Amino acid sequence: MMAAAFAETLPDALAKAYRNNPQLNAERARQRGTDENVPQALAGYRPQLVATLSAGLQAVRNLLPDNTVQGATLHPWTIGLTVSQVLFNGNKTANSVRVAEFQVLSGREALRNVGQGVLLDAVTAYMNVMANYALYEAQRTNVQVLKEIQATTQRRLNAGDVTPTDTAQAEARVSRGLADLNAAEVQLKISKEVYAQVIGEPPPQLTAASPVDRLMPSTQTAAVDLAAHENPAVLGASYDLDVAQTSIKLAESALLPTLSVQASASRAVDSDPTLSTFRTDQASVTGQLNVPIYDGGTAASQTRQAKELASQSRLVLQHVRNQSRTAVVSAWVSNEGTKVALKAAESEVHAAEVALQGVQREAAGGQRTTIDVLNAQQDLTNARTRLITAQRDRVIASYTMLSAVGRLDVRNLNLDTPDYLPEVHYHQVRDAWHGLRTPSGQ
Repeated sequence: MMAAAFAETLPDALAKAYRNNPQLNAERARQRGTDENVPQALAGYRPQLVATLSAGLQAVRNLLPDNTVQGATLHPWTIGLTVSQVLFNGNKTANSVRVAEFQVLSGREALRNVGQGVLLDAVTAYMNVMANYALYEAQRTNVQVLKEIQATTQRRLNAGDVTPTDTAQAEARVSRGLADLNAAEVQLKISKEVYAQVIGEPPPQLTAASPVDRLMPSTQTAAVDLAAHENPAVLGASYDLDVAQTSIKLAESALLPTLSVQASASRAVDSDPTLSTFRTDQASVTGQLNVPIYDGGTAASQTRQAKELASQSRLVLQHVRNQSRTAVVSAWVSNEGTKVALKAAESEVHAAEVALQGVQREAAGGQRTTIDVLNAQQDLTNARTRLITAQRDRVIASYTMLSAVGRLDVRNLNLDTPDYLPEVHYHQVRDAWHGLRTPSGQ
C-alpha cells in the first residue's frame, strides 16, 4: 500500500519532462533569443543619439617678423551631441519588422514541435520501463517454472520413469531461460537510464498507462484535416514562407531612396592659461536624401536571390504538408493495428495457459513427454512477451497519433504543470527601448 501511494503515473512523468527536459528548455531559450529580433528591427524607427568628447594637449610655436619665437601650450577640448532620425528608407524598417515577427511565429511552432517530440519521447521511455520490467518478471517466472520442471524430471529419472535425454532437454531450457532473463535485465537497466535522461530523474514505481483515444479525431479524414491546420511542422513551414516572401520586399528596399534628418550641437575650446581662451559653439540641422543609381548589381542580385528562396520555401511547405499527411495516415493505421494485435495477444495468452495446463495433466498421465511440457511452457512465455509488447505499443501508438495531428501538449493532456507561454517573453521585450538584463534577471 505504501509503494502504491508513491507510484508515478504517466501524466506525472510527462509533467516532469515538460518542466525539466534540457532539450526543451534549450529550445525555449532559443525562442527567447528569436524574440529579440523584433525590438532590433523596431530600432529602425527610433532616433539615434551619439555624444562625443575629445580633449588633449597642443603645442604651438609661432615665428614672429623679428625672428623671435613665441610658443604656447593649448588644452583643446570638444563636446558635442548628434541626433539622427531616418524618415524614409524604402520601407526597409517596416519589412524588417514583419520578417522578425514571422520568424517569431515560426520559432514558436518549432518550439511546439520540439515540445511534442519530448513528450512523445517521455511516453516511450515510460512505457519501455514498464514493458521491460514486465518482460523481466515474465522471464524470471519462466526460469522458476523451468527449474521446477528440471527438478521434477530429475526425480522421475531417479525413479526410472524418464531417460537422461529428458533431463538434458530440461537443463537446456533452463540455460536458455537464464540467458533470456539476463537479456531482459539488461534491457530494463538501459530503459531506466533513458527514462532518467528524458524525464530528469530515475524511474520510481510506475503505474499502468492508458491510451488517449478520447483526444483523437473520430475518423482518419478528420485527423488529416486537423493536422493541416494544427501540426506545428506545417504551420512553421507556412510562416517560413511568409518570411521568404517579405524578404523579397526587404531586398527591393535597397533600390529606393533614403531620407534622414540630423541635428547636432557642439562646443570647442582652445585654452591657454597664459594667454587666452578661444571658444566656438556650433549647431546645425541637416536633411539628407540618398537616391541609389547603381550599386554594381548587388541589390538586384539580392532581390533575385530572395525570390528563389521564396520558391524554395513554397516547395518545402508542400513537402512538409505531404509528410504530415503521410505521418497521420501511418499513425492512424498503426494505432488501429495495435488494437487488433492487443486482442490477438490476449487471446493467445489465454489459449497458451489452457494448453499448458492440458499438457501438464497429460504428461502426468504418461501421454506427453518432457519436451512437450517444455514447448508448452515456452509457447506461454512467448505469448506473454507478445502481450506485454502489444500493451506497450498500444499506448505509444495512441500518443504518436496525437502528436501527428499536433495536439500532444500540456493543455490537451491536462497535465499538472504550468504551460510555457512564449508570447509572455515576447511582449516583455518587444517595446523595450533600453536595458541589458533579460526579463528573468540575467
